Amino acid sequence: MITALQGDPGTLGVTPSTEGVDALSDDDFTLALYLCYEVHYRGLTNPRWEWDPDLLTFRAQLEGAFEQRLRDEVVTGTTRFPFEVPSMLEEMISSTQGPSLSSYLLETGTLDQFREFCVHRSAYQLKEADPHTFAIPRLTGEAKAAMVEIQYDEYGSGDANLMHSKLFSDTLKALGLDPTYGSYVEVLPGVTLASVNLVSMFALHRRWRAALVGHLAVFEMTSVTPMIRYSRALERFDIGLDGRHFFDVHAMVDERHALIARDRLVGGLIRAEPELGADLLFGAAALLMLEQRFATHLLSAWADEKSSLVPWEMSVS
Repeated sequence: MITALQGDPGTLGVTPSTEGVDALSDDDFTLALYLCYEVHYRGLTNPRWEWDPDLLTFRAQLEGAFEQRLRDEVVTGTTRFPFEVPSMLEEMISSTQGPSLSSYLLETGTLDQFREFCVHRSAYQLKEADPHTFAIPRLTGEAKAAMVEIQYDEYGSGDANLMHSKLFSDTLKALGLDPTYGSYVEVLPGVTLASVNLVSMFALHRRWRAALVGHLAVFEMTSVTPMIRYSRALERFDIGLDGRHFFDVHAMVDERHALIARDRLVGGLIRAEPELGADLLFGAAALLMLEQRFATHLLSAWADEKSSLVPWEMSVS
C-alpha cells in the first residue's frame, strides 16, 4: 500500500488475500486499512486516490475481514424497547472490566512510558473530532444538534489554537515528541491502528451512523476520570500547564459532554430511528473491547520492560 499510493491512481495492481490474518492485531493488515482510510482525511499523495475503484474494492475486502473479527469478539445486549438503549449503554460502560492505563501512568508509570502512550494516541488525537463530524449530515433533529454542540467544543469553539487536536500537539511538543500529523504511524502496532480504523469505518459509511454515535458517546461518558489522572501524572513528571492543557480541558468539558451524549445524542437518535439501537450498542461495545486490548498490550509490554511500539526497518525510496 505504501508503494502503491506513491504512484498514480489506477495502478494498485494485485492485492493480497486476508485469509488467515487477524484483522484486529496484524500490523500489516491494520496499517493497510489505515492507509485506505487516510486518503479520505488529509490524504497521502495524489487526491484522486480517494475514489479509485480498485482501492475501494481492496478497502471493502479489508473491511469485511475487520467487521467479521469485531463480531467474533463483541457481545451486546438486546432490548425490545428502544428507550432502554441509553441505560443499557451506561450499564455496558460500568460493567466493563480491564486494566487501567490512566491509573498505571499516574501511580507507577515512567515519563518514557507516558511519552510512548502519547505516540500511540497521536494517530487518533491529531485528527480528533474529524471522524465523528462525518455523522452530522447523516443525523437529524436533536441528535444532529447535540453532535454539533459537542463538535463545536472539540474544534476549540472556533479558536484554532484551542482545537483539541492542537492541544494534543502541544502535549507532544512538551514531551519532546514530533507533533506532525501522521509522524508515528509506522511504529504503531495493530492493536493501536485497529482503534483508529474502527472510528473511520463507522465514519465513512452511512449505515454505521448509529455505531459512530455509540462510539462517541463512550468516549464522552468515560473520559473525565482518566483525563484527570493523565494530567496529574504529567504534573508528577514536572510537565507544565501547556503540556497538560489537553487533558485538563477534557476533564472539564467532557462532564457536560457526557450528559449531552447520553440524553440528546444517543436519546435523540433512538427516538428518531429506534431501529438503530443494536448498531449503536455495537459501536460502543466494539470501542470498549478494542480499548481493553490496547491497554493490555501496553501494560504487558511495560511489565516485560519492553517497548509497546514496533520497530520500523522498511525503507521506501
